[in-house]
Amino acid sequence: MKLLITGGGGFVGARLARTLLARGTLAGERIDRMVLTDIAPPPADLAADARVEARTGPLLAQTDALRTEAFDGVFHLASAVSGECELDFDLGLRSNLDSTRALLDALRANVNAGGKVTRVVFSSSVAVFGPDPAVPLPKLVADDTLPAPQTSYGTQKLICEHLIADYTRKGYIDGRAARLMTVTVRPGRPNAAASSFFSGIIREPLAGVEALCPVSPEVSHPMSSPSRTVDGLIAVYEASREAFCGRTALNLPALNVRVADMLDALEEVAGPAVRARVRFERDERIAGIVANWPSGATAARAARLGLLPHENFADIIRQYIDDCRALPNANETLKGMIR
Repeated sequence: MKLLITGGGGFVGARLARTLLARGTLAGERIDRMVLTDIAPPPADLAADARVEARTGPLLAQTDALRTEAFDGVFHLASAVSGECELDFDLGLRSNLDSTRALLDALRANVNAGGKVTRVVFSSSVAVFGPDPAVPLPKLVADDTLPAPQTSYGTQKLICEHLIADYTRKGYIDGRAARLMTVTVRPGRPNAAASSFFSGIIREPLAGVEALCPVSPEVSHPMSSPSRTVDGLIAVYEASREAFCGRTALNLPALNVRVADMLDALEEVAGPAVRARVRFERDERIAGIVANWPSGATAARAARLGLLPHENFADIIRQYIDDCRALPNANETLKGMIR
């Protein structure tokens, strides 16, 4: 079996690659080769695996070569993030929309030349939902809630969902779009995503650093841990066409929590002094973007695939701490913990 993971050097992509390589199989087939594409090289442990081939550079520059290359499966995770897309409209179009279209056309060309139909999992986003005067945003967005994105990022993800569905209808791919919830806690430095602070208000205090929260403590949002996100992507890939139930996108499971709940959980796990390192300082740009996001989500179709969220946010924090303790720099990432 030969797999392609776009965005394979990123946090979710690398974690997905490690999980699949550790399993050794996907949908009952042995993984013989895995191609990871990204702007930057993958982590050293992945690059050292004999089954892995790393290709660096923009995905759009690599898609012509993919027209004559057969893949059994593709996880398409590569994208510019929400904050980047708001600041640079052309970057978002190029990285999210143009790259996806080019990838799909490469897979279509392979099928038209007599190749096999590739199974594709596309990582969409909860950002496809938003408030519109004609379509009020419900308290909880469901699989069948009408999307009305209020950001360029969400709009580009929604367009790609429809492309995945139409290329599947035409028989060019076997496509499945999964809407990822905000993944937290992400390690490393903050990125340009508007949602980056959801990780920062946990990650930085645990490392002994002050964190700024740009929104009200009453802001609520659907969250998912890294492990449940990866489990969801794999389950969507392995689901039969009938079990996936149609061609429209599904929501991955979410734990719907307020910022205040997150900080309560941080105090429960790491103590009041760690929580005290979070300071509220409103950022109107970020707060304005987040105000147009759902406050919660449901995932009935994912539940039928056996996927469920964590029961509480404290468990998500504990997972992050366990992940950090397995790394060589654990003393730095967790030096702010007092117990």
